[in-house]
Amino acid sequence: MNTFGRNIRLTTFGESHGPAMGGILDGMPSRVHIDIARIQDDLDRRAPGRMPNTSQRHEPDQVELLSGLSQEGITWGSPIGFIIRNRDQRPEDYLSYESKFRPNHADYTYHAKYGIHDFRGGGRASARETVSWVTAGAICRQWLETFGITVSARLVETNDIGETAGSGDSTGGIVEGLIEGLPAGIGEPVFDKLSARLASAMMTINAAKAFEYGDGFRASGMKGSECLDTPYLNKELNKVCFRSNHSGGIQGGISNGMPVNFKVYFKPTPTLMKQVVSIDASGNDVVIEPKGRHDPCVAVRAVPVVEAMALLTVADLMRSRID
Repeated sequence: MNTFGRNIRLTTFGESHGPAMGGILDGMPSRVHIDIARIQDDLDRRAPGRMPNTSQRHEPDQVELLSGLSQEGITWGSPIGFIIRNRDQRPEDYLSYESKFRPNHADYTYHAKYGIHDFRGGGRASARETVSWVTAGAICRQWLETFGITVSARLVETNDIGETAGSGDSTGGIVEGLIEGLPAGIGEPVFDKLSARLASAMMTINAAKAFEYGDGFRASGMKGSECLDTPYLNKELNKVCFRSNHSGGIQGGISNGMPVNFKVYFKPTPTLMKQVVSIDASGNDVVIEPKGRHDPCVAVRAVPVVEAMALLTVADLMRSRID
């Protein structure tokens, strides 16, 4: 599937070393003011070549909005089409990989599924795809803010990236996300839990290996008495609040009005700047030479991507609530 969401739907297209990336965001309400500069701000946070110890592929990542907005930036309620042109693609860097399966990449699995794989940096499997997610997420961000809902993320844990990259290796990391202002009652109690929707969205991100919310994995070693969130009536706000937030803002799969906090765990980048062994499509042993431009730690530039997928998830759920 190349479409994410049900009520607000993002359909994307493009390959890492093709002419462009892009998407169509359908289902956005009409009369929402969209500041294009704010979309660009999120894209700049994700863009390669802007920070030390990230991919040195230099992409301007300038978004072109093609439809769905008035000249004043007001949504019509029709599909919002956009494109981000690739300016620094170098498919020739990958010619020697044409019939080889790079370890821990999608080369073999794509070949097993489709009988062919895009060796030019992974094609659709490349994290370059996430530029479209960030664009759509930035649009949803501005709509959700009209309800007082905000989404943020930050890198909270990784190894020494500079030292690791200097040795030709890579490292993983953890990104923490926070959704604030989400009202109680968002999500379903059985098969469409808010926690399940967020987990699915986060595990869609390239190199994501695990997701947790609230106390997460730590809760498995706790006693029940240690992780109870006691409700009380906040008379000043005239709403039910909780004295703690071990649940991470979600109980029974439904938001309880507290901040939704979660973490996404990312594996090390599978491309190493050193020789590795593998096989080709015929089963022959081969040596993979280090080529291309890659992030030694995916988690660094994943921060705005985590935000984008949370924004798309919440926007999709909120759209169903107001219809």
